[in-house]
Amino acid sequence: MPSIQKFLDIIKFFGWPVACGLIASLLYLQNQQLQQTSEQLATLRLDRVQSPPPGFAEVISRAAPSVVSISATSVNIESVERTAEDQLNLYLGERASLGSGIIVSEQGFILTNLHVVDTLFDAFDTEVTLYDGRRTPATVIAYDSKNDLAVLHINMDNLTPITVAENPTLRVGDIVFAIGYPRRNIGQSVSLGIVSALNHDPDGSQGFIQTDAAINPGNSGGALIDRQGAFVGINSSILSESGSFEGIGFATPANIAIAAMKEMVSEAIAQNSGYLGVITGEALTAQSSQLFFGVDSVRGMLVESVDPGGAAERAGILPGDVITRVENTPVGNGRNVMREVRNAKPGEILMIEIFREGQLIELPTILGFGQAIVIESKEV
Repeated sequence: MPSIQKFLDIIKFFGWPVACGLIASLLYLQNQQLQQTSEQLATLRLDRVQSPPPGFAEVISRAAPSVVSISATSVNIESVERTAEDQLNLYLGERASLGSGIIVSEQGFILTNLHVVDTLFDAFDTEVTLYDGRRTPATVIAYDSKNDLAVLHINMDNLTPITVAENPTLRVGDIVFAIGYPRRNIGQSVSLGIVSALNHDPDGSQGFIQTDAAINPGNSGGALIDRQGAFVGINSSILSESGSFEGIGFATPANIAIAAMKEMVSEAIAQNSGYLGVITGEALTAQSSQLFFGVDSVRGMLVESVDPGGAAERAGILPGDVITRVENTPVGNGRNVMREVRNAKPGEILMIEIFREGQLIELPTILGFGQAIVIESKEV
């Protein structure tokens, strides 16, 4: 019994310190967990303070450089006169239109509405003005009448393509901005609104976006962007009895527009030859070579002019240069140049050799869209 009592006394002697130690350890661990939780919450609060939603000005600045002004002159039949039983006279008239467009590629492709550049004879005289004020002629390379879309191409560097929303999940009530160029020569304009309704086709795909963001005449072809500045739709039309905006506008969803654009560009490239953008004059002979350059050995096509912003100018070809070789083909006359260019497609790179100031220079040249012009060579 004394031994048992002694054992119990020992337990009592050491038990309280052990118990106190355990309690202290538990309290310490709980305190550490509380500190970690507090630090995590503080970090979250700090992140929220340091990363607020982007302001409207920042959102608009992301997309504004990608929206351009388009002016187009189209030719249409104004009247028809019958002068004989088997003869009609058609009287043509020009109609100027102004709309907007969206840069969708660094390669110079611009998406807009077909009704901005529509014409009976496809006789477009189209010019694009960029956000930074640069202006350049544009070529209408393809159109999709079903979706009221058209694709233009410009030969220009330092372009800012718009950011396309990835898997956009628009909801009614989401904030959107409409960017375009109203027909009052006031420059680029932005309006704010919400998604008013979303129409869906029978297959479940999105049909159109309805918005109360103002889409005024001239804004057609401009961009509808979301709260992050990403492209979600192309402004297309309004529902109005007065002809002015009455709070109901429609935009073609970006995924539909971009898919149609890619198909149109692919077909345009397949159906068109490359475009160099030069007017050539004489095929040099020994006599003309001696006359122009002081030696009789220069052969090739003399460049008389280059299109502003065209493939040749961007490659560095100048009036007065002599095109001596295209790829591996020596240039004997304008037909050689045309044949090599026509065998290539827009966007392809040709190595063009020129003669300038006594030197032969090779220039890699990215072909564009257009129609080749060659003046028949003359013997001198």
